[in-house]
Amino acid sequence: MDGKIIAVDFDGTIVEHAYPEIGKEMLFAFATLKALQQKGHRLILWTYRRGTLLEKAVAFCKKNGVSFYAINENYWGETLDGDFSRKINADIFIDDRNVGGFLGWDTIWQILHADGKDYAHQLQNPEAHQNIRRRSKKTFWSKLY
Repeated sequence: MDGKIIAVDFDGTIVEHAYPEIGKEMLFAFATLKALQQKGHRLILWTYRRGTLLEKAVAFCKKNGVSFYAINENYWGETLDGDFSRKINADIFIDDRNVGGFLGWDTIWQILHADGKDYAHQLQNPEAHQNIRRRSKKTFWSKLY
């Protein structure tokens, strides 16, 4: 898998929800983020936080060994003129607000790197994706259907 740009949410994804405080680390969050960086992926912190709350989140991540390629922008130092959509240009978005909720860092790692195949293969191969989903906890949507 070539290095991808991965946008990662903070609250509910890297840490448990405790906004405006910083929650406990989600299981395997920093280990997985560091491993993704070691594989050549560029991580963007993509969060609702700003100002002092954002600074605290960035410092928390740095203290745990993760520095980001960019924070709430497409690349470090990005400048924007006029009206714009604040959409991050990323290949992959990891967020607890995904359809089906947050899968867990172990499942995310499996989707991105299982059996040496890239994430596109995992997501396009329904059988592989279903096998990974079966191991993850029940989500709101799966309880409905």
